[in-house]
Amino acid sequence: MPQFDPSSFASQLFWLLVMFVALYWIVSKIAVPRIGEVLEQRARVIQDDLDRASQLKAETDAAVAAYDKAMADARGQAYEHMRVMQAELKAVSDKKTAEVTDTVTRQIADAEARIAAAKQKALEGLKTISADTARDVVSKLAGLTPEGGAVDAAVATALKDAR
Repeated sequence: MPQFDPSSFASQLFWLLVMFVALYWIVSKIAVPRIGEVLEQRARVIQDDLDRASQLKAETDAAVAAYDKAMADARGQAYEHMRVMQAELKAVSDKKTAEVTDTVTRQIADAEARIAAAKQKALEGLKTISADTARDVVSKLAGLTPEGGAVDAAVATALKDAR
């Protein structure tokens, strides 16, 4: 193998050194700056993206806070509206209840008056029927015709005792 020949070591070392310096110069003057530029550009893009993301997050937080405030205001307004509507409905309900109660009370009073009148009329009719029946019974059993005033007085006394 010619590379292991000790007579060519010096020229090999020289060309190794020349190639190493040339390669070092090419890498340091051309490749490293380009790689550095790419890395700096990537860092700028990443930082811009991070800045934009933080800006969007701040905008989102502000929008969420505004939404929450609007929802709280809407809930408050809805609660107040419901409270007012309940008060109005209670007032209407109380008014209707009072009207119905008055109507029912009047109807009950009218019915009681009609019942009392019907009862009085029935009692008067009962007096007449009782007096006629008593006359008929006395006339059939005893063969007598009793006086109308005496029979009416006896029936009235009997009905007072029955009450």
